[in-house]
Amino acid sequence: MNQAKQPTIEFLSLKKVTALHKAEISEAIRQVVDSGWYLQGEANARFEAHYASYIGTRYCVGVANGLDALTLIYRAYIEMGIMHPGDEVIVPANTYIASILALTENHLKPVLVEPDINTLELDDTLIEQAITPRTKSILLVHLYGRCAYSERIGHLCRQYGLKLVEDNAQAHGCLTCDGIRTGALGDAAGHSFYPGKNLGALGDGGAVTTNSQELAEAVRALANYGSQKKYVFKYQGRNSRLDELQAAVLDVKLKYLDEDNDKRRQLADLYYQHLSHPQVTLPKRLPQAQNVFHIFPILCQRRDELQAHLTRQGIQTLIHYPIPPHQQACYQQWNALSLPVTEHIHATELSLPISPAMTREEALFVANALNLF
Repeated sequence: MNQAKQPTIEFLSLKKVTALHKAEISEAIRQVVDSGWYLQGEANARFEAHYASYIGTRYCVGVANGLDALTLIYRAYIEMGIMHPGDEVIVPANTYIASILALTENHLKPVLVEPDINTLELDDTLIEQAITPRTKSILLVHLYGRCAYSERIGHLCRQYGLKLVEDNAQAHGCLTCDGIRTGALGDAAGHSFYPGKNLGALGDGGAVTTNSQELAEAVRALANYGSQKKYVFKYQGRNSRLDELQAAVLDVKLKYLDEDNDKRRQLADLYYQHLSHPQVTLPKRLPQAQNVFHIFPILCQRRDELQAHLTRQGIQTLIHYPIPPHQQACYQQWNALSLPVTEHIHATELSLPISPAMTREEALFVANALNLF
């Protein structure tokens, strides 16, 4: 029986990424194991303080995953009376489905707005026409690790009194041109620490960052069964906690996040310099600090053929994402929508390997192989 050929260049080797800081990670895990305290302890408090300081917010609340982070933000706004079921939230049509799930779980109405084909991020020129008296928020997704914020978006939020919530699942460490980190730009942000993220745990994990004490306290209570005091329940909450082991691992990796992001940028530079296929389009290049290259997306009309070609060269690639949210079976009410820019991206996008464990030689190999397609 023939076995599938192992790729020469993996899309992302979590083993190699972890190995970059393995000794410190192993020691951090040992300390947690030896402590005998595995939930809501010192490791959590330490990471929350360090991550809030890093992002530039007053508060950080660790939760179980990135979807919970976004869901709890909007649930907190409902409990605080700022939003109500049926209210509308503007969200990019080109996003991972978690962004949408967080809204529909709270019985909020997502209003899908097309991206800019040049940046692949929310097109800020289309937002105002989507605002209605029921609009209460913009959910801004920093997709692929690219900063999606613009002054126009900030101005619209102030003009219409909208809460700006960031989905920062893919952009840990990203900056605006003013030097403000994504995750600190709006009223609140949800972060994912899924293992493959730029700041990844060894399992699931997430966090909410905000400058609002009221919101932070509501999120923390909602994530703890709705309780602010043991056995006293203010809300009908859930169990969504970042465990001590993951917090300890994240605290180690946080120290190296900027350095690891710089490695990604160096590899991206090579791609931008050496990729030169007439049928391949690269998204508009942003100023260095505004992209942490969680994913390096390219667009190609012959995407599936290109992927097969790279596979034959031993290069593993992925598609982010093959089916847009509005065409998914779980949102059948949207299936008839026409969102041509989003649909074009999802039909042509291919993600090239990029990670802090990847070498310069590997990136050049990928570029040369692609150019020969």
